[in-house]
Formats: sequence, structure tokens, C-alpha cells
Amino acid sequence: MRLVTFDDGRVGRIDGETVIELEVASTREFFERGGSVPETGERLALESVTLRAPIVPKKFFHTAGNFAVHHEELQKVNWSHPVHKGIVFFQNVDAIIGPEDAIVYPEGLTKELDYELELAVIIGKSGKWFGPEEAVDYIAGYTVFNDVTARDIQRREMRSGVFSFSKGIDTFCPIGPWIVTADEVPDAQKLAMELRVNGEVRQSGNTDQMVLSIPHLVAFHSPQGYSAGDIITTGTISGVAAVQPNPFDFYLRPGDVVEAEIAGIGTLRNRVVPWSAAHDTPPYSGSLYSED
Repeated sequence: MRLVTFDDGRVGRIDGETVIELEVASTREFFERGGSVPETGERLALESVTLRAPIVPKKFFHTAGNFAVHHEELQKVNWSHPVHKGIVFFQNVDAIIGPEDAIVYPEGLTKELDYELELAVIIGKSGKWFGPEEAVDYIAGYTVFNDVTARDIQRREMRSGVFSFSKGIDTFCPIGPWIVTADEVPDAQKLAMELRVNGEVRQSGNTDQMVLSIPHLVAFHSPQGYSAGDIITTGTISGVAAVQPNPFDFYLRPGDVVEAEIAGIGTLRNRVVPWSAAHDTPPYSGSLYSED
């Protein structure tokens, strides 16, 4: 099943080119109810609806350094703190946007806006304290995630060994375009991944390159407790702008179109826009986040 949120927050499932509306207030509630929800009887053409972020979770768990090639790339960059596999932190759920929504470039804060294609895992039920063998029972589906990051801010954060602000700025959390339920994904550890900017391939990889498998990641976070609809990300693949010989040739700029694609899951498309396209005020000052 491809599960969507559309228009003013309505929920549906896609059947071909048709959206079949479901009688439930949110996709989070859909999972809280174990997927046992009736249809409203309304059917709409997919092309006639506006897709929104497919879910807003209660908790959004990040994973970093989990793809071997990407981890090796990061070791070649002069980061102020080592990047170890399995770094975990929380995302700001208010930063979530959906397919075709604009990523707002906060030029007053950053000059190094980067992309990171990741698979996002949707948790289907509440639970805690379990191992990898039990984790599969908690995986309800998958969606695409672009972990937009302000690298200049991230480098400063990493002096303390943690980073979060650089990834949680408003509009920095695109997810979508829908949730593909787990029963529709034969093997989530064999999915091709590709991110393009203005049609140019920037990242290419496969979920089989993970250091820690999806069940191990799900189990790892379980001591923090899950609610139905929570999200866990897997970490990104190789090819981010920050590791290029001249990163400024690759960092995102207003006008860029980013397409994040995972085979069998979908393509998440977003355009980068300048601050002025979203705000009537001058760019928010970055003086508080200077090197001093």
C-alpha cells in the first residue's frame, strides 16, 4: 500500500492513479489503529490532489555514519570531531515538509547547504526494550528522506561532539512522497538510492551498504521507547557536497531542484528557494552562530 496525506490533511491510499480516501484523521492514527480503518467512499484522481508530508511523527530518530563508503569519505574531511557509525540524535518535527514543498535557503545562517538521501523507516506500533529479531514486527513501512544540512553550522556543533541545529532548521526535513507499507517491500536491504540536483546525479548507492542493518537500528533505538508512527532514518550514502574537492561547486543554491529517489519507495522532489520567497523580513541574522 502507498499511504498518503493530501490537500488539507486528508489520508488515503493510492490505487493506480486514484487516491482512495480513508476515514482517519492522520497517518499516525492509521498506525495507532493497526491500519484497521474504513474507506470514506471518496475517490480522487492522483493528479488532482496535493500531496503533503506523509506523516508527522511523535519522535524522529536520526542515524549518522551508517553507510561504509560515506563514513570513509567523512574521515577524509577535516571535521572537528570524529564521525562514528551509529551516531543518533532527534530531528525537529516542525521542520518537516512534503513533496514539492520549498526548502528555504536561510542565507543569513549558512553558505554551505548540503543534501543527504536517506531511507526513513516508519514504526507501526508502540514498544521498547527489544532486539533485532523482534524488530521486524515493529516496521510498518518506508519513505524517502532528504537530510538537508548546514555544514558550516554542523562543523561548529561537532566541536562538542553533537549536532542537531544544523539539520533541524525550518524546512530542512523533506519526507515523502508517500509511505510504502512493509509488505510491499520484499527486501529493504537491497534498494537502489540516487539523489539528483537539477538532473545531475550527486549521490548513488544501495541500502545493502549499511553497516548496521535496519532491524539492528530499530532495536538500537528501542530503549528510548516507540510510539506508532515514529520515524528512524538509516544514514546517508556517498556523494554529499561536503566531501567533494570543491564543495562550493556542489552546495545547494536557490533555484536548485533536488530529486531524492529510492527504488520501490518513490521520488521526493523539492526546490530550493531564497529567504525572500518565504519571508517578508530580511534574512535572519547568523551573527549568533559565528565562529567567535
